[in-house]
Amino acid sequence: MALRREPHVLVVGGSDSSGGAGIARDIETISSIGVRTCLAVSALTVQTHEAVTEIHPSQPDLVADQMRAALQANTVAAIKIGMLATVDIVIAVAAVLRENRHVPAVLDPVLASTSGRALLEEGAIAAMKRDLMPHCRLVTPNLIELALLVGSELAVDEDGAVKQGQKLVAAEAQALLIKGGHAAGPRSIDILLRLDQEPIRFDIPRLAVSMRGTGCMLASAIAAHLAKASPLEDSVRKGKLFVFGKLQKAAE
Repeated sequence: MALRREPHVLVVGGSDSSGGAGIARDIETISSIGVRTCLAVSALTVQTHEAVTEIHPSQPDLVADQMRAALQANTVAAIKIGMLATVDIVIAVAAVLRENRHVPAVLDPVLASTSGRALLEEGAIAAMKRDLMPHCRLVTPNLIELALLVGSELAVDEDGAVKQGQKLVAAEAQALLIKGGHAAGPRSIDILLRLDQEPIRFDIPRLAVSMRGTGCMLASAIAAHLAKASPLEDSVRKGKLFVFGKLQKAAE
């Protein structure tokens, strides 16, 4: 079948019954960039745009088997990873990445919902850093997630965020995109960090609009462009512009 030969992004993440984030937002984003998707569902959630009320994680073996089936069925050119929920799912996903080192993976380290509900169980951060991050081409934390990943207080300025990010790049992550959405000021600055390379800043105007799922959108857009064989820096730039365009529309 011709469909099997088209590049796909394998999306690994949780459902969102409101459609505002999670795999619903991932599929919408990747499809709009002209790339097909296949899925491994890590958790079912019950949520509105205001709150998450229930989380039901998938069995770790089921998540891994979904990934392997998707990889067997399709030409998977990139993997986008979102909510993983438990330590055992983190470890299971990492095992599949080790089996498929040639496929670039983008990890959005989903630790909590916008409303504050924990989406990764206590103790799983260590497994994420040890087992999963080294096998991901890019990790995309916001400032809150970055502080949790390095076990520090929230960075108060750009220099502090870069120092925190460099700790992760030196020890666990291949590359890190620090998202500036939780910072202040008229410009929204994301910072790409790679080992032994100067930081690259992606600077656009900050829009006075709120939208759920922007982290999902950004990581998915980057994965879609990686699937289209764009270099990492170009994929990040195109992903940032994609999210900016969506926010501009929402602000109109």
